[in-house]
Amino acid sequence: MKSMTKENCLFNLFRYAICAIVFCIIAVPLYISVMGGFKSVGQLRAFPMALPNPFVTTQYTDMLIGKSGFFWRELGNSLAIGAGTVAVVLCTATLAGFALARIKFRLNAAIYTYFWLGLLFPLAVAILPLYVQLRKFGLLDTHLGVVLPQAAFGLPMMIMLLRGFIKQIPMELEEAATVDGYGRFGFLFRIVLPLSTPILATVSVLTFVSSWNNFFTPLLVFNTQSKFTLPMGVMDFMGEHAADWNLILAFLTLAMIPAIIIYVLCQKYIVSGLTGGAVKG
Repeated sequence: MKSMTKENCLFNLFRYAICAIVFCIIAVPLYISVMGGFKSVGQLRAFPMALPNPFVTTQYTDMLIGKSGFFWRELGNSLAIGAGTVAVVLCTATLAGFALARIKFRLNAAIYTYFWLGLLFPLAVAILPLYVQLRKFGLLDTHLGVVLPQAAFGLPMMIMLLRGFIKQIPMELEEAATVDGYGRFGFLFRIVLPLSTPILATVSVLTFVSSWNNFFTPLLVFNTQSKFTLPMGVMDFMGEHAADWNLILAFLTLAMIPAIIIYVLCQKYIVSGLTGGAVKG
C-alpha cells in the first residue's frame, strides 16, 4: 500500500513538473512581449526580463490612438476575413458532416476518405496552382481570395469533427422527427443543429484562430497595404521599426488580444465539443 502511494506521489510530481515546464514555455514569451511593450528601448536591451521601471505607455497609445490608424485597419481586415472563413466553413462542413454521418449512399466511404486525405495535403504544396487559379478568377488582392483557400484547407478537419459528433445523435431522435413529419432538412435544422452547439462553437473558434494566425495565404494574395491582415502588418511594421523592439512587442501584444479573448470566452464550448457526446443522459 505504501509503495502504491509512493508511486502515485512520484507520478503526480512528474506530472506537475511537466505542466510547470509547459507553462513556462508559454508564459515567458508572453510576459516578455507584454512587459516589453511598456519599456523604452534602453530598458528592454538592459533588463529584458525585469518589470518596466518606469512604465512607458506611449507605445500602446500610439498604436491605439495614433494618427496612422494602421492597427485598426489591419484589425478590421483580420476580423472580416476570419468571420468570412468561419461562415464558409460552418455552412459547408455542417452539410457535409451531416450527409456523411446520417445519409447512406454508395460513395459515402469514398468521399469520407477523400476528405480524410485532405488532412495530409499542406498548403505549401498547392501554392503554384492556387496562385494560378486565384489570378484566373480575379481573386488576387481581394478578401475573398483569402477566405476561400483558408476555408478549403480547413474543411477536412472540421468535417471530421462534425461528422463524429453528429454520428452520436441517437437514431431514435431521427425516427421521432420522421414520425412528426420532418424531412432530412427539418431534422437537421430543428434537432441536429441545436444539439450540435458545442461542436459548432469548437469549429468556429478553431477556424477563426487559424485564420487570425494565417500569414502565408494573405502574403500570397494581397499586394495593397491597406488590405493587409495583422500578421502581415507585423511583418511590415518590423521592417519599418527594426530597431524599436518595444514598439514591435507592443504591436504583437495588441495583435494577440482579440484571439485570446475569443478563445477564453469559448473555452468551455471547445472542451465540451471535443470531449462530449451529442446527447447526455
